[in-house]
Amino acid sequence: MHLNTLRKNFSHQFGIDSHDCRVFFAPGRVNLIGEHTDFTGGYVLPAALTYGTWAVVRHRQDGMFRLASTSFPEKVEFNVGEIIKRQDSWANYPKGVLAEFKKLGIKLSGCDILFAGNIPKGAGLSSSASLEMATAIAVKAVEGLECALIGLTQLAQRAENQFVGVNCGIMDQFASGMGKAGQAILLNCDTLDYRYVPLSLGDYQLVITNSKKQRSLTESNYNQRRLECEEGIKKLQMLLPEFSSLGNLTPEQWKAVREEIESFKVRKRLEHIVRENARTIASAQALQMGDLTEFGKLMIQSHVSLRDFFEVTGAELDALFEEARKVPGCIGTRMTGAGFGGCTVSLVHQGAVKDFKVQVTKNYSARTGLIPEFYVCDCGDGAREL
Repeated sequence: MHLNTLRKNFSHQFGIDSHDCRVFFAPGRVNLIGEHTDFTGGYVLPAALTYGTWAVVRHRQDGMFRLASTSFPEKVEFNVGEIIKRQDSWANYPKGVLAEFKKLGIKLSGCDILFAGNIPKGAGLSSSASLEMATAIAVKAVEGLECALIGLTQLAQRAENQFVGVNCGIMDQFASGMGKAGQAILLNCDTLDYRYVPLSLGDYQLVITNSKKQRSLTESNYNQRRLECEEGIKKLQMLLPEFSSLGNLTPEQWKAVREEIESFKVRKRLEHIVRENARTIASAQALQMGDLTEFGKLMIQSHVSLRDFFEVTGAELDALFEEARKVPGCIGTRMTGAGFGGCTVSLVHQGAVKDFKVQVTKNYSARTGLIPEFYVCDCGDGAREL
């Protein structure tokens, strides 16, 4: 998105000159593998995208905040002392970030902020975390705050948990904040230990396919899945005195106590998480060694587990998965994000991308009546000032 266009939009929205504005960007993310493991202290392997959210910011000194977006018609204005949750739709995400700054005792002096983005809404590419991180880095910069970037990712997560009301893990905000071009991040969500993993895809390309089945986390079964996992964790704490998190539970340990989990539904949820953690670590090793065939196999196994054990795929994502696998040149595919709609991510040979789009569109549309969208994506840097 061109900076001059952003500045003109800012002037149009607020009726003031944009010459003293600053511009910030925070990307969305695609999770390559490690789904529904973040909130249980497990491993994830996300990468930041080149899609994201821009924030054009003009500092104020009167304690007023004015928020506008090129994607939504409503503007929101409030005083720094009145940062409360209302039916403000998209604006509750930046408001939640501001509320978290206030909790830290930081005196905010106010801003005019115009947000613009190119992440498809409801697609599962974490437009909410991108919006939160764009707000966080912008406020840090214009207020002159001393905050570590990892700390800002945790602040943004708290905003979504406590203000918006979605019990997400740290992955989305961490990937948006800490991403690096050409790299994935192997992240332990329990300890926040992380390392970068090269995405040397050679003749292959990541293709994100939007099912066009919209979903809202707060209206889905996301929070229910989290409660089921927490029930299982409490039982494991009774069975295993050394247990600390599902990220540290080995498949061998799980096999020894699995039958002690009375609830079949809870047992299935934990089965997915334990296996998914092992797949995520193995995927990082495969990518480190340049073994894309093995990585593709692990992606497929991940989707099957999310379908059969965690039960978050649904008819549309399963149809995309099945049709993608039929295309010669596609060596890996899986749902990505929370599920219940949204996107898949596939590993497709560059020479097959055109056929992949044509064939998946034809067959998926015949099965669902929906027309998918495709994003041939690159992995970019994390949140920053432009």
